[in-house]
Amino acid sequence: MPWQHKIRNLTGKPVGISLTNGQGISGILCGVSGSKVLVIEYLYQAQFALKQYDYFMIQDINGFPTCQNSQPLY
Repeated sequence: MPWQHKIRNLTGKPVGISLTNGQGISGILCGVSGSKVLVIEYLYQAQFALKQYDYFMIQDINGFPTCQNSQPLY
């Protein structure tokens, strides 16, 4: 499925984004504005940034998988 069709179901959720230059990004998908995808990314400590990525920069977007182990690890 093309990534453009995934946006509706992934908005507000943690995602991994593959860029066409080979880099990867992770964050919360906020939605789209024009031809840009909006993602909140963690910077450091308690700082976050809303970043914009043009459609042509994106190769794919995937939601994070759920945790398989519900038991706490000690």
